[in-house]
Amino acid sequence: MLKFATRTATALALLIGAPAVAAQAAPAAPAADYRARLPQDEVIYFLLPDRFDNGDPANDRGGLKGGPLVTGFDPTAKGFYHGGDLKGLTRRLDYIQALGATALWVGPIFKNKPVQGGPGQQSAGYHGYWITDFTQVDPHFGSNADFAALVTAAHARGMKVYMDIIVNHTADVIQYRECVGQRDCPYRSRADYPYQRRLGVNGAPINPGFAGDTVHTEANFAKLTRSDYAYTPFVPAAERGVKVPAWLNDVRYYHNRGDTTYLNESATMGDFVGLDDLMTENPRVVAGMIDIFGDWIDRYGIDGFRIDTARHVNPEFWAQFVPAMQARARAKGIPNFHIFGEVSDHEVRPAVLAQHTIVDKLPAVLDFSFRQAVIDTVAGRAGTDTFEKLFDGDALYAKGFDTAVQLPTFTGNHDDGRFATFVRKAFPQADDAEVLARVMLSNAMLLTLRGVPTIYSGDEQGFVSDGNDQDAREDMFASRVAVYNDNRLLGSSTTTATAHFATDNPLFRQTAALARLRLATPALTRGRQQLRARGETPGLLAISRFDPVSGAEVLLAFNTDTRPLTRQVEIGTTARAATTLAGSGCGAVAAPGSLTVTLPPLGYAVCALKAPQ
Repeated sequence: MLKFATRTATALALLIGAPAVAAQAAPAAPAADYRARLPQDEVIYFLLPDRFDNGDPANDRGGLKGGPLVTGFDPTAKGFYHGGDLKGLTRRLDYIQALGATALWVGPIFKNKPVQGGPGQQSAGYHGYWITDFTQVDPHFGSNADFAALVTAAHARGMKVYMDIIVNHTADVIQYRECVGQRDCPYRSRADYPYQRRLGVNGAPINPGFAGDTVHTEANFAKLTRSDYAYTPFVPAAERGVKVPAWLNDVRYYHNRGDTTYLNESATMGDFVGLDDLMTENPRVVAGMIDIFGDWIDRYGIDGFRIDTARHVNPEFWAQFVPAMQARARAKGIPNFHIFGEVSDHEVRPAVLAQHTIVDKLPAVLDFSFRQAVIDTVAGRAGTDTFEKLFDGDALYAKGFDTAVQLPTFTGNHDDGRFATFVRKAFPQADDAEVLARVMLSNAMLLTLRGVPTIYSGDEQGFVSDGNDQDAREDMFASRVAVYNDNRLLGSSTTTATAHFATDNPLFRQTAALARLRLATPALTRGRQQLRARGETPGLLAISRFDPVSGAEVLLAFNTDTRPLTRQVEIGTTARAATTLAGSGCGAVAAPGSLTVTLPPLGYAVCALKAPQ
């Protein structure tokens, strides 16, 4: 196995490509111009507010009194609030902008149920996905005024703000009499537990005249007066009015069929680990959610929504919700409101994602297939033809490449874990220099290929998680969580026990350089792609991107092998020379239509091709 530890500082600098990129960097766009940018013009930075920075320790307990099981605050436990808030995020905008990010995707900020779970299974709503009040910022994060201040400060810098929203479910408030004291509550289907019988096909008749949940009219749902068709739902007295707006406290607006299996009917009608699954087929729920999230646009002028668990909501809901949000945004003077749904999938299967842009009519989805392609090839041993399968699938999206180019791409996140973690697991004998090189190669792919690159907070500081979910949600400010602080980081001798807002980590420097190159090069934001080279084993991947106005070609070359390579790569026949914009390896034009590329192990090159003047 090739050892990387002997690489010199010069070689590392070439890998990062900072000097070449610096010459291409463009100044940040004036704040007045940010509304005109298309979704694909952005570099997104994603973070969970609780894990980013603590600007106001006074709100750490969310105004509650008591221990962690009451307040949700325990900075030593990975599943509880740690103290990060919106004031902390606002004061770190300099840091995020220095990384080259132009848009913030902020994890859910709505008021959550502080603690959920049975005895011994409790954790807190620090992540924001257990909402009780859809109209207010969670007190652990600050106030609505703090959110307004964040949006104002970001917009003043020309940065966009995307909210993470949830319409599929609320916090776990509704209980089922048949499941009290049990850990699980199995899903009960419409066939075995129809709406017009109480607790099964042999039960007493209820809900006369209800035509089923596929008839989406107010008159039909007015006949659904009882909710005890599958289980007997009830709300504990202490929580009967906890949800806001008040209509959310009515059990009729939920499916009440038990826990999802994530398959078939239960995928859109079952409860996620007990979370109350909204009956999004009901016109009252549709109208209520349009009012809730339209109001956030009206009040704060935000720039987009990331939609949690989008695949678990019926398509008819999105057909009404999305146009309503776009209309509210246009009325607010926001012409390029970016809406992208979470359709979690862990194979390179673009069709699984694309169907949600056609059937659900979502404008975009998170590109889980892109992530998997990078995992398989750079944190794995698959051939580079994996990307051919990925990009061939662009034709399947609702508007083909015009949709694909707006898909947020990523290599790791808060649910699935960090890319560096996958590298270490796949190559346990690799030294840190090799792991770093693989992560840098993945960054180069993320920041130059089609889509909207999305950077997960901490990746730029070399965070390496123990796993996914709670294990991949480390603090950017000084952490007190032992299972975070014993992790060995990349590009740094520090641990997460110290704050990580410096800009000297090689991953930060590489990300910042490539982000600025991307923003200064229209071919890398809006340009079409053409596959130039790929193989059935690790090695060369070459893709050209073209300036949408001038047609100028930029060749992207990546080496997923641990051996150097020299190859001829097809290019446009008018090119006479190549300039290296990032990485190293752009050689001479050997003949019309052929460029010599020489790449180091796990290296990359961004080559601007020049035609005669």
